[in-house]
Amino acid sequence: MVDAGGGAGCGAHDGRLNITLPDFARARLLVAGDVMLDRYWTGLTQRISPEAPVPVVRIQKNEWRPGGAANVALNAATLGVKTRLLGVVGRDEPAQLLRESLTMQRVDPAFLESQNRPTIAKLRVLSRHQQLIRLDFEESLSVAGAFDRGVLTQQFRAALEEAQVVILSDYGKGTLTDVAELIALARAAKKPVLIDPKGNDYRAYRDATLLTPNLSEFTAVVGPCGNDEDIAAKGEQLRAELGLDALLVTRGEQGMTLIRPGQAPLHLTTEAREVFDVTGAGDTVIAVLGACLAAGQDLAHAARLANVAAGVVVGKLGTATVSVPELQRALRHGHSNDGDVLTEDRLLERIQEAHAHGETVVMTNGCFDVLHAGHVRYLEAARKLGDLLVVAVNDDASVRRLKGKDRPLNPLADRLCLLAALKSVDAVVPFSEDTPERLIAHVVPDVLVKGGDYTPEQVVGHETVTRHGGRVVILDFHPGYSTTAILKRARARSS
Repeated sequence: MVDAGGGAGCGAHDGRLNITLPDFARARLLVAGDVMLDRYWTGLTQRISPEAPVPVVRIQKNEWRPGGAANVALNAATLGVKTRLLGVVGRDEPAQLLRESLTMQRVDPAFLESQNRPTIAKLRVLSRHQQLIRLDFEESLSVAGAFDRGVLTQQFRAALEEAQVVILSDYGKGTLTDVAELIALARAAKKPVLIDPKGNDYRAYRDATLLTPNLSEFTAVVGPCGNDEDIAAKGEQLRAELGLDALLVTRGEQGMTLIRPGQAPLHLTTEAREVFDVTGAGDTVIAVLGACLAAGQDLAHAARLANVAAGVVVGKLGTATVSVPELQRALRHGHSNDGDVLTEDRLLERIQEAHAHGETVVMTNGCFDVLHAGHVRYLEAARKLGDLLVVAVNDDASVRRLKGKDRPLNPLADRLCLLAALKSVDAVVPFSEDTPERLIAHVVPDVLVKGGDYTPEQVVGHETVTRHGGRVVILDFHPGYSTTAILKRARARSS
């Protein structure tokens, strides 16, 4: 198990500290359903067309991403899950783009080609982060002759052996017309089958392990729900009628509700900090659920982690995925705003995560025996130089060697705790040597900060940082503030 918490510290954290990330590399998923290609044309809108009362968009960027069931598979693969994808495509450029993209991102696409239907594609035109229009290119796959259903069923049966969990992603396009047969095959093979449903008649999904409707889809089936109790009661009735093991209702800004037989409903509040685009959020939820179950997590744990993942993905534009570092980051940022006291190994993981997000790591060091206003202002200035401030602190033995046998006045644990409580400090780590040179060589910060009358070349760790493209910044100490001066004033007043 990978611990997603912050490590030893002195701040109070919320209950998400108990959510851990499993080893997704040992999980194996089979995803089947409606695959599609999502295209995005983005540009500036500065005038209205003289031909019609519509905006003129000058396209500046053209991008595309796997959508539908392909996005579910991509979400799972991004976590490190071995993922196979079954779906129907045409003999066209979108199909080729999907194959190349998915293969490059470690998804195994086992596509069945339709002889007379195109690959489903959606084109969204955007300007200033607003969607102006969506154009759909598709023909129904549910009609007879659109594709060979028998071959798809055979491919599904063959792929079941290796899979630990099955996800069926139904967008109502026709790939899962024979969904009842696929459910029966999966259940006979004793493989959990999770379904993102479509439509207002769920009888075809009978005997599935879990359904993940959103609230509007859910109420279209069971009727209006005025509160949590209505959702739980009607959800349990639906679960029982369909013979499901569980039902997860995703509720947008109100979070999620997990309904299981014989247990109280689990209401999860939303984890989204900012909702930018809900496109594909349901894909992320079911992918993370399936990945967690395949990696050995229980359903409640999987739902909690899927809820965190949904909060990440809605902050992105269009169909998107969530990575393990992003989940680790989201779990940690759900804690208090205090910094974390970390071991060196945990710090290096934190640095790797920050760099994966393109963040600038700033590092400084010191004894910080008696924390004073000068320290606070110095650390605030250091934090402004980047995105994550790491403070390395001499342990008690090294302080004694540097400052004398009567120092430190405050033991290491107290000094670490006080520094971690500062708003400007993101991570605190102790070291035992007289200088932090070894630790700096391991961390390799983007910015190394030192206070006092130095040149950058005199700072311990300068060579390591600059050799890797970083820089050393010298900050002025605020006059009148030092531990030594404070101790002298204290002694003078007591004599």
